[in-house]
Amino acid sequence: MNLHHKKLPSTGRGLAYSLAFCVALAAAAPSRAVAQQIASHPAPGATAAQFGCTLPPDSSKTSDKAQTHITPEQARQLFALVDVLMKFSSGESGLPIKSTVKRQLITRDAVVKYLEEKFNEDQGTKRLERDEIVLKKFGLIDHDFELKPFLLALLKEQIEAYYDSKTKTVNLLDWVGPDDEQPVLAHELTHALQDQHSDLEKWDNQTPDDVSTDAAGDKVHLARDEMDTARDAVAEGQATAVMWDCVLKPMGRSLIKDPAVIELLESQMSKEQDSPVMARAPLLISESMLFPYREGLSFEQDVWMDQGQTAAFAGALDRPPTSSWEILNPRAYENKLIPAIPIMPDIHPLVDAAYKPYDIGQVGQLDVRILTELLGGDNASRDLTPAWNGGLYWAGQLRSATTPAQQADTASISLLYLSVWKNAISADFFAKIYANNLGRKYTRVSEISSGTSAIGGGSMERLFTTNEGPVLIVTRGKMAFVAESFPLSIARKLATLLLDAQGVGPTRMAQAPSTPAAPVVPSGPQGSTLTADLVQFFAEAGVTKAVIDAERRAIEK
Repeated sequence: MNLHHKKLPSTGRGLAYSLAFCVALAAAAPSRAVAQQIASHPAPGATAAQFGCTLPPDSSKTSDKAQTHITPEQARQLFALVDVLMKFSSGESGLPIKSTVKRQLITRDAVVKYLEEKFNEDQGTKRLERDEIVLKKFGLIDHDFELKPFLLALLKEQIEAYYDSKTKTVNLLDWVGPDDEQPVLAHELTHALQDQHSDLEKWDNQTPDDVSTDAAGDKVHLARDEMDTARDAVAEGQATAVMWDCVLKPMGRSLIKDPAVIELLESQMSKEQDSPVMARAPLLISESMLFPYREGLSFEQDVWMDQGQTAAFAGALDRPPTSSWEILNPRAYENKLIPAIPIMPDIHPLVDAAYKPYDIGQVGQLDVRILTELLGGDNASRDLTPAWNGGLYWAGQLRSATTPAQQADTASISLLYLSVWKNAISADFFAKIYANNLGRKYTRVSEISSGTSAIGGGSMERLFTTNEGPVLIVTRGKMAFVAESFPLSIARKLATLLLDAQGVGPTRMAQAPSTPAAPVVPSGPQGSTLTADLVQFFAEAGVTKAVIDAERRAIEK
């Protein structure tokens, strides 16, 4: 489901962005002495070309900063630093400065109040709350996990600076001094340059936010589902690349000169965080948070090395990728390949009488990487993720669920999931580990039959009973189909519709009625959307401490 495409609408590229990068950059912590050895302060009259970023100290050792305020002189230096870093970011990205960026100091109390108001009022947050029940139905988060309080605590803990594309203002925290703010500002001011080039409010708002209620709407959602995910990765990858070069420049290094730095950053981002809140984060949340920065940075570096600075920055903004598959496979983007996703037939005559459409989306490569790691561990994830070749899901809520308690219960949700693989062995393996893990999310799980399926076509099926109704798992060639909590007669009809719709041969492209036909790329898998709303939520939160701390660890290496 689109856990990263539904943004907090009134934050712009604001608090949601600050959160993500402030959390994501908090993973690497060399000592202050090491940071001082690799970075330089701007001397009076320094030009942008001479400037380099100083990494802030280990965030785990500076918790008292939140209780202090910077001095008026530090505030003056911080405001002046915006102009210096704006020039630096422009030079590194090739994106021109078209106007002066507004800047303001903001207190911690003001940030916390703003966050709490947005969590109570924003439609984006309400969409995340809707997503929660489907994530629990999939088993991606535990049934007793409370998403909203966790994300609010994470934001409060991890916030740094943020650029708000609605007000065209970079917001500077009044408890963080100029030295500590440099890499964060380099990142956030790259967003300001992107905004001046592409108008981020329009550019990063492509995926439908509404609930699809008919077959035409299903096609639109599936065709456009990944766009914001891919654009978030471009925006964050570019900003992270500029920030990295700000840190590396004093050492005579850069992402282009030292491509191995990406491997260092990725390894450090994967380490456990010092953050008390992040230590409790499910795999889904930590991976969704890091995706735009880690994989986005890798995408930008590959395009930059292959096609140059213009292609990596202005080019990627002018012709953004449309899927996370392109982010994970930059050469596919460079070669203008079109990703394929399964076809969604019209299931509404079959389900609408009993179910209110609740959610629809793709299940992509990132989703499968997370899901298979949860179900089968690292080895299963390494084996299955490259073999994945597309996926979609649909969730409906029982019309008989009328009370808030009933609607918050996963038993009110019925779910179908079609996954397509590059070979039948992978489809069978995935179906097996999926079946073996039904006990993670249901009680009273019992397998009551297995063997040749009544739906024909060479299909094999396994049928289970659970405390939330039947679970039907069907495999046919390279496809695996799952129906959970539907009556068995409807589950088998859905399996027939979905599997027969794919036909034989390469996976096809799901087209929205208003979009022209696109060429099919038989080998092109599609990207991730079960994690979509979370990925975008974190991308919009801004530069996070987790990513900065990861940077420290990589530099120390």
